Amino acid sequence: MDALETRNSARPSHISPEEWALRVDLAACYRLIAHFGWDDLVLTHNSARVPGTTDQMLINPSGLMFDEITASNLIKVDFDGKVLEPSEYEPIYAGVVIHGAIYLGRPDVQVVVHTHTEADIAVGALEDGLLPLSQWAMRFFKRLGYHDYEGVSLDMDERERLQHSIGDNPVLVLRNHGLLATGRNVAEAFSMTYHFERSAEAQLKIQAAAASGQKIVVPPEETCERQSAQFAGNMPRLMGQREWPALLRLCDKLDPSYRT
Repeated sequence: MDALETRNSARPSHISPEEWALRVDLAACYRLIAHFGWDDLVLTHNSARVPGTTDQMLINPSGLMFDEITASNLIKVDFDGKVLEPSEYEPIYAGVVIHGAIYLGRPDVQVVVHTHTEADIAVGALEDGLLPLSQWAMRFFKRLGYHDYEGVSLDMDERERLQHSIGDNPVLVLRNHGLLATGRNVAEAFSMTYHFERSAEAQLKIQAAAASGQKIVVPPEETCERQSAQFAGNMPRLMGQREWPALLRLCDKLDPSYRT
């Protein structure tokens, strides 16, 4: 049996090929976040809308590290957090609140990635937030929402405010907390996360260097708007599709168990 047959044979018979492919991609996303050092023990969560449904999502089990996530141990829940298939695990309730809010308010969103990194939090704690100081950051110019910190997201009534904060933007900065990146598929949501991380890290280094008195060069607004429009347009290669196969190959080299 070749490698492809081995991977396909891992799909349980009760899960559709479309859902299984999504599970594999979402599990890979968890492994990549761990690989790049963006995880936070067992405390954050990524999700995907179950194909063919409007009120179900796949999310990580409570208590597992990101490098333990596999296609089969992802939990299927509704937007109230009810577990829809037998599982030895429970979902993270804050994840149900946050991710459910986005899916309920944004029918176009299929995947949500949530991180708590030092760079996310530091930029989100700045009054001006993310600035257009790098090419990475240009894709977010006037395409970011900001949500003021309300504590751990355990109250369903925060959902309406989260929906208002993200609006039609692809990314929501949770001030003093972290980041929510959305996508039409896992590749796009991961790409948004990756480029925000690079943007935030670059900005913090630039601002630290400027503390010595150096003047920061900010591109003209029209340049930022033009570049943002290019990234926002219908350009699949800029939405994570180009690099996703290579990222899956990286996951396979690191540990192919995410596919099981």
